[in-house]
Amino acid sequence: MNAKAEQTNKSSAGDKLMLVLAVLVLAAGLFGFYWYANAAQVVRAGVLVGGLVLSVGIVMLTGYGRRIRHFLAESQFEMRKVVWPSRDETVKTTIIILIVVVILALLLGAIDLLLKTVVLEWLLKLGK
Repeated sequence: MNAKAEQTNKSSAGDKLMLVLAVLVLAAGLFGFYWYANAAQVVRAGVLVGGLVLSVGIVMLTGYGRRIRHFLAESQFEMRKVVWPSRDETVKTTIIILIVVVILALLLGAIDLLLKTVVLEWLLKLGK
């Protein structure tokens, strides 16, 4: 098997402690946001964003953070391999999709009108 597929998700006690610390820092930032309710919005937002940034930074120092950074690096590498359609291809495909949507909408409308006519005009009048 591939060595990447065989990676285990073991986390050390230090990682768990860091994650708890990150949650506490995030909670402190949220608490500070509401504690300084009378302060300027800039100060409140700064406390909230600061707590969020600090907690994300702490998480990135753990094993989970290393896996996230590795995943993002691999994703960025794979994005370089993608062949994106040209503007002309995108416009043509969009026009085709819009035409198909209009045709299907008209078809469904016609089927709905036909069923309404059958039920209201024919079936309900048979009982009279």
